[in-house]
Amino acid sequence: MSIPESSRRTAGRAELGGVDTPFPPLRLAWLIWGLAAALYLAGFFHRVAPGVITSELMRDFGIGATALGNLSAFYFYTYVAMQVPTGILADRLGARPLLLWGAVFASLGGLLFAFAPSFMVAAAGRALIGASVAVAFICMLKLATYWLDARHFAMASGLALCVGMVGAIAAGAPLRLAVDAFGWQPVMTVIALSTLVLAVAVAWAVYDNPAAYGYRSHARPPSRPKRESVFSSIRRVLSYRNGWTLVLIPGGVVGPLITFAGLWGVPFLTTHHGMSTHEAATYMSALLLSWAISGPLVGAMSDRIMQRKSLYLGGTIIALLGWAVLIVVGPMPKGILLLLLVVIGLASGGMILSFAMGKETVPTHLAATNAGLINMGVMSGPMLLQPAVGWLLDRLWDGTSQDGSPLYSLQAFQLAFGAMLVWTIVSIGLLLITRETQPEGSARA
Repeated sequence: MSIPESSRRTAGRAELGGVDTPFPPLRLAWLIWGLAAALYLAGFFHRVAPGVITSELMRDFGIGATALGNLSAFYFYTYVAMQVPTGILADRLGARPLLLWGAVFASLGGLLFAFAPSFMVAAAGRALIGASVAVAFICMLKLATYWLDARHFAMASGLALCVGMVGAIAAGAPLRLAVDAFGWQPVMTVIALSTLVLAVAVAWAVYDNPAAYGYRSHARPPSRPKRESVFSSIRRVLSYRNGWTLVLIPGGVVGPLITFAGLWGVPFLTTHHGMSTHEAATYMSALLLSWAISGPLVGAMSDRIMQRKSLYLGGTIIALLGWAVLIVVGPMPKGILLLLLVVIGLASGGMILSFAMGKETVPTHLAATNAGLINMGVMSGPMLLQPAVGWLLDRLWDGTSQDGSPLYSLQAFQLAFGAMLVWTIVSIGLLLITRETQPEGSARA
């Protein structure tokens, strides 16, 4: 879509627009939102990419499972740490500067990782990537508040997951094919450079308020325009029952999925299900694709039936049962394994309702802070579980190796993956005490 120069020159306008001013056309609204989504896609790619190059990373840096888990988790350490600052900054500065500089520094982090001569430099690159792309999801929600009707917010949250999964799927079998052909470092270099192109697009097109294009904003005026301190904002969000439960719950859904698909699933399937690395990566892509599909479907269904909690709770219980079967039963026919992974992915899509429920719990002026806290909880799952599973695998390792990489027994994987089940069970318990919300409901305690 062509963006009028005169509209871009009005970027400094902050007013919501009069009642006679039209709302932005959906095509333009989704374009603006989509550029933020592109950075989220890049972030998801980096999030799960180590899962299909575990052998190369362990070989090139001379590391075991614990160090590999930490190398992957460096992304999550900074990602989680940036969530609350991102929410505060998005509320005060807007999405545009965060997206622009996030894309620039994500590119630099990708280059640092690709050219890393040592483990510590690679870890620094992962940390910079995580901190940079951490702004994407909150900015997507912030832009959706201004550019999209409130009725579409849950669906937009689901579509965000879907877009992110495109990046995750690209980091599965397609990445494995590219690495086999060119090596992991050249491929990661190309990915890093492509993020600079995104930064240019953001600088050209993205503005927080539709008033920059002469349209009316969908956001309601803040009910409490007075600014609060960072700690006051956090304290107010967590004072709501849903405020703190929705921070803790999603880690038990996302943590097992990203820990498995993003790091330990490929070694598990190649070692104990007789798969090649490429075939195992394809199965991980199927898991992530089913998760991607379920996000917008669950969001749309939730908006239609005006319920959040029941869908979230039911899906999490099904996901728990799926993980239990996968971990306890052990090797199984490939068709059944694929079906099981798809069911787990579909059931896990309910976690996207955390953001809609959070938005419907707190006042408008705390929306981005609340979303930052929830996203911090989402990423705390893989941040803690990936190194925890790696540590357990190293403790249970019997000394067997192949081509310089450790091989772990089936029992070692089963015991290590047990940590994933524990968190999911805790999440189900917290969901039971979480209060239902309504798409157009008022804030509730």
